[in-house]
Amino acid sequence: MWKEIATYLYATLGQPRCVLDPAGGRGEFINAIPAPERWLVDAVDQIDYVDSDVKQIVADIFDVDLPDHHFDGVFVSNFLEHLATQESVASLLVRLHKAMVPGGTIAIMGPNFKVCPGIYFDCADHVLALTEVAVTEHLYAAGFEIKTVHRRFLPYSFRSLLPASPRLTRAYLHTPMAWRLVGAQFLVIATADSTVR
Repeated sequence: MWKEIATYLYATLGQPRCVLDPAGGRGEFINAIPAPERWLVDAVDQIDYVDSDVKQIVADIFDVDLPDHHFDGVFVSNFLEHLATQESVASLLVRLHKAMVPGGTIAIMGPNFKVCPGIYFDCADHVLALTEVAVTEHLYAAGFEIKTVHRRFLPYSFRSLLPASPRLTRAYLHTPMAWRLVGAQFLVIATADSTVR
């Protein structure tokens, strides 16, 4: 399924040449995109899962010395809700803005507290309650220009009675009406302005 999701999001980002996943986990996204330069940062060493040509940095994203004005694509997936404070979210987005080329595109995806309040904190490591509105405000304050906001995008989880399938996932991604029915994660797309506000 991640191959389909990554392909869709890579196109949504404008097929950037240099992509950063700042909380990349096992590399489900970064492994599946054809960008010439791919970076993954994660606090856990995922060398057994990440493609050998991906530049993997094992560290907390707040401690990494990222190059300035380097990335034209950034994908943040299911990470902001794990941060301790709203100030941490703001700080992260300022760091990412600094690492991006002007006009580079960022996509942020995560569970939407507004849509799924009853299960949002079922994950023990979800700390912050975030919505697409809050993330949009954080992005704007960090110097990004908002391009697209989807209150509902992917389901909260792919654990269900239906089997996970690339074909069903592809069909879902190309049927926005379905997002409104079962989507519980937001998707916000923004571009990096030349200056931070």
